[in-house]
Amino acid sequence: MALARRRPETKAQFDQLKAIIRRESLLTGGEFKLASGAQSSVFFDMKKTLFDPEGASLVGELILDAIAGDNVEFVGGLELGAVPIATAVCVKSVGARRPLKGFFVRKEPKGHGTNKLVDGQFRDGADVIVLEDVTTTGGSSLKAVNAVRERGAKVRKVVTIVDRLEGAEAAFAKDGIELVALFDRNDFLDH
Repeated sequence: MALARRRPETKAQFDQLKAIIRRESLLTGGEFKLASGAQSSVFFDMKKTLFDPEGASLVGELILDAIAGDNVEFVGGLELGAVPIATAVCVKSVGARRPLKGFFVRKEPKGHGTNKLVDGQFRDGADVIVLEDVTTTGGSSLKAVNAVRERGAKVRKVVTIVDRLEGAEAAFAKDGIELVALFDRNDFLDH
């Protein structure tokens, strides 16, 4: 796993986002069931950070910085976790940076209307970045990867806010995908 570039000029942003995640999203001391089905005494409820105005703004900026060298037009991932992240990245991409469009992958087709599995702004065959709030084994993100690949997309990398260091990197590597994390679990645990 590659940690996102922490250039000197972005250190303050990383520190501030880390403080917001610690304050708003880090839960400890209980037993929490993860999306992978595993139990953990540490849980990241990232919706709290992603719906905090400063948290969302920082996530958008830092992910844009992490993907600055990638030639992509679209960012997105599995509902619901990736929706606010893609929105933050798209909003922050307007202006000096190249504008990016966002999409999301439903866990199952809508069942009415257009019955889309991949929704929002998306073009078949595009180069994309898949976004995730927290990665554990990588299963949720791989659902999104597979859905957009079925539409001919090339997934350049998966970018997560927090990697729990529980196998996601290896799962993505098997598919030839790099995992980039803004933080990993150890950034939030007192040793």
